[in-house]
Amino acid sequence: QEKSSRLSAALFGEDCEISHDQLYELLKYAALGKCHNATQPSWCRIYHQSHLAGVVVIVLHEMSQLHFYKFYLQFKHLRKLFRHRFTLAPSANFLDSLYGAGANLKPQNTAQGLTCVSSECIPKSSDLQCDPIIRKYGEKKRGLTSYTLTLEEQKKNDYPIKGSPGCKGYIYTECDQQRTDSSPLFGLDCEMCLTAKGNEVTRVSLVDAQGQCLLNELVKPESTVVNYRTRFSGITKKMLLPVKTRLPDIQTRIKKMLPHDAVLVGHSLNSDLQALEMIHPSVIDTSLLFARNEGRRFKLKFLAKAVLGKEIQCEEKLGHDPAEDARAALELAQFFIEQGPAKVAELNLEMLLTTEKLAELSQNKAALEPQRCRVQKQLNEPPHVSKPCFLDCLQVTGQKPLLLGRQELDASGLCQSNLSTSNKQILQRALEDVPLSTFSIIQFSLGPEYIASHLLAGLCEKVRSKLTDMLTIYAGPFEENFCLKSVKKEFGRCGPIRSVTVVTETYQPYVCIQYEVLEAAQLAVESLNGAEVAGSCIKVQRPVTAAMLDCDVLIRELELDVENEGMIYVAGLKKSLTETDLQEEFGQLKDLETLFLPKDLQSGKHRNCCFLKFQKSQSAVDALEVINGWTAKGSKLRSRNALASGHLWRWIWQMNHSDGTRSGNILAEKGEQLSQSEQDLRKRVKKLDQHIKKLYRSLQNNTLCIVLFPGVN
Repeated sequence: QEKSSRLSAALFGEDCEISHDQLYELLKYAALGKCHNATQPSWCRIYHQSHLAGVVVIVLHEMSQLHFYKFYLQFKHLRKLFRHRFTLAPSANFLDSLYGAGANLKPQNTAQGLTCVSSECIPKSSDLQCDPIIRKYGEKKRGLTSYTLTLEEQKKNDYPIKGSPGCKGYIYTECDQQRTDSSPLFGLDCEMCLTAKGNEVTRVSLVDAQGQCLLNELVKPESTVVNYRTRFSGITKKMLLPVKTRLPDIQTRIKKMLPHDAVLVGHSLNSDLQALEMIHPSVIDTSLLFARNEGRRFKLKFLAKAVLGKEIQCEEKLGHDPAEDARAALELAQFFIEQGPAKVAELNLEMLLTTEKLAELSQNKAALEPQRCRVQKQLNEPPHVSKPCFLDCLQVTGQKPLLLGRQELDASGLCQSNLSTSNKQILQRALEDVPLSTFSIIQFSLGPEYIASHLLAGLCEKVRSKLTDMLTIYAGPFEENFCLKSVKKEFGRCGPIRSVTVVTETYQPYVCIQYEVLEAAQLAVESLNGAEVAGSCIKVQRPVTAAMLDCDVLIRELELDVENEGMIYVAGLKKSLTETDLQEEFGQLKDLETLFLPKDLQSGKHRNCCFLKFQKSQSAVDALEVINGWTAKGSKLRSRNALASGHLWRWIWQMNHSDGTRSGNILAEKGEQLSQSEQDLRKRVKKLDQHIKKLYRSLQNNTLCIVLFPGVN
């Protein structure tokens, strides 16, 4: 469907790790959308969020990525149905933040008789250190330069950056003078309408540090207007009819108005600068300045009311007033700078927001008392509430989340423990209830008997050992005085080598080579077995062990993995080549979408290989024929289908560089028990995979589904 929801997240190799904050961003935007002040995740995009039928999170308790790769073949449906895979950075509290596990939860009655879950945990003033504002800025007052976004923060939050590919044609303000704590602040806000081109500016306001309006101008979009968004922008077709001012006129005027050390202030200012197609090096973003946990942000309307005691964006007005919004953002930044982080933290904004939402829910029209006054009354014991859990946020906004499994919501909305229900019972209830809910968390469990330390250590050792064997090849036999350097050079053309060892226990010498990537080892087996190397006709093979008997099956399944669709591996590159060189070299290939040049995660140095992602699978097949034997900048290339281009690439690197101490004693002592437990575990994993398939197939179109392996530590 033209407007079906879809998720775009093209991350490869070292980028395949996300934080819990980033996952929280995704879930919040998917569940709440823009109408509840959620913003697009910083690391991926959801298109047409309003068309989402629902969000389903499947939690596989006691399981981690170790289990996923140990039982990769058993997870037949999971790996074929889900296109994106990410390593989740360790965190003890992510599940707590989702459904409040372990929190002191109790129902809160409202005037309408509705029940919501809230975390009643009010730390003393000494616990102010837990506030996200204090954690980010400390308690001491600082000058304004401490609150301007760094270049990395601007990149992360989608600010237009000078020289970046997506900002060609953007106007640079040329405000390059060194900023000081005395540099002038300017508030900026724009209103946009939707055109055939996307978001285009229809009104721009700029105010100075005294709140004087320097610019408040209507702008005529270049493209045909699809939606004026009058409810928010206040712009109508009639208003724009006589307007002659165009975007280049506004860009010129703003550029002339700003002194060379100007600092721009705005709320989610990145969207304003993107719409203006302008780049400014020094900004304060009040949506990030008033920091919250889990990547969430306060609305400008709420901050103006709670911090400044001002009502803006009133419902009786037609649309937002950009001059009013620009002034509010400016005053919020000034308040933060003048009062310091400690005073701002004492305002207890998180608690006030929850209170306000509950008041709205119960149709209580009483306005919040301006906080500059309230703080003076509460200096002796400033209240502070921990952030509500995710289900709490959903219920406050009127949604009825579904929670099935280890934790469940009772009829009053209270989170209760439930450890007796079987996975089969949970599945049956999910098949009935998930279609009735817009946000569901379904929890399956392996069982506590499968998280014993000796079993986990045994699994970890087996996975490490198998990966090592898959990365290793033996080549030979060679002549007694063969040239090791020429052997390393020939095998190095298949990809980055981790180690080379000469095997002398045999009648004639052999070489043991361990690669850093799976594709390199496979390429060596395919292209050099039977070839003449260092004057000898050699055989190339992997180690022969019981665990390696299904290696060919595993390689075939990895080739067919959805993560590797349209992806090829290219080796034999000179290490001096940059991504720009490679883009130039491979740019002529049809349908090339992305190029990923792996690098050592410790040293940062590039490897002599890369991955190419194509829009169509057939284009990848055609590229393989072209590239094999191709010479790039004097280097002869070898290529094949990718095996571990995304998540697995990073995981292999981590396994190779983690503590390789073998659990020999554990395996020797518990061998029989491990073998039996592993067989049972294999059966349970296969059954869980079937459950996921059944649940997935029952979902409506346009449902975002996430499977979470939270791990055991």
